Amino acid sequence: MKYTENSINILTIKSYKGIGNAWIIKNLKGNENVETIISLLNKTIKGEPTTVKEFESLKKDFEAKLTQKFENCCDGFVALGDHNFPKYRGNVKESERPVFLYYKGNINLLGFENKNISVIGLLNPMGDIEERERTIVDQLVKNGATIVSGLAFGCDSISHQQALESKGSTIAILPSPLNNILPARNKSLAFQIVEEGGLLVTEYGNDFKSAMELSSRYKERDRLQALFCDTIVLAASYARNSAELWKIFGQKLDSGARLAMNYAKDYNIQRAVMYDKNMDQNNPMFDLNRELIEEQKDIVIITQKNVSETVKALTNKISALKSEITVQKNLFD
Repeated sequence: MKYTENSINILTIKSYKGIGNAWIIKNLKGNENVETIISLLNKTIKGEPTTVKEFESLKKDFEAKLTQKFENCCDGFVALGDHNFPKYRGNVKESERPVFLYYKGNINLLGFENKNISVIGLLNPMGDIEERERTIVDQLVKNGATIVSGLAFGCDSISHQQALESKGSTIAILPSPLNNILPARNKSLAFQIVEEGGLLVTEYGNDFKSAMELSSRYKERDRLQALFCDTIVLAASYARNSAELWKIFGQKLDSGARLAMNYAKDYNIQRAVMYDKNMDQNNPMFDLNRELIEEQKDIVIITQKNVSETVKALTNKISALKSEITVQKNLFD
């Protein structure tokens, strides 16, 4: 399993009560020595101050447990300050920036130079939604995009599967540790993603302890789907008020895709929706798509007729922006 001294230090730091991502982002750049870390921790933690000896003991325990626990299911972990720790896209506030990731597969797929496009949606797509989504994913792969999604049933699974069928790369962002992949019925898909050069990634090393914690983890996963992509594409999704709007009672229709699309808006990540007005106007599975079109007048709308040209324009725009950022970076280096 691959990891650095820096990454195990940051994992150990996270074990102290009251220390979260925002604290790490504010206080650390990565690769600080243990003495500096201890000094910073003791300015924050309550009660008895920690020591170098205590920190080193905790770190040693973490290393032993992780090596044993993830021996066959995790290739390594990376943290803020590591050379291969992926850069988020957009404008992300400190408390929502990732600082530590477990991975299996090609971690370089999350690299900023990669054209990463998230394709997400609801759990139970019906009618021709799957076929239309597959066409979009196929075109994205043909234009050099890596497909990001969340391994969930429905639209997420479709995007991963089509990326593989189109001989492309795909990244699955998980709400669970790598030794207990969720959903369990998609384990074979997860293994296939890695076998074909893709990536599984998660912020979690332990199982959830309650339904509330799992729900929170899904929200955190939705945030990563937004901040690790250059564009996010919504295939189809119910909206928050769909059950009430269509008088479909007794079931939850709202989708996690709504959260991911909201995160993308907050981060200033480009958003796109799959939508054909003549076909989808009276379909509740496109409620969120319609809502986003009304909310954002310049949102990218992918129809069956314009899919090829629109996808090409999306990916070309991403390439141009990355080239511009690279040129600016070189000027200041």
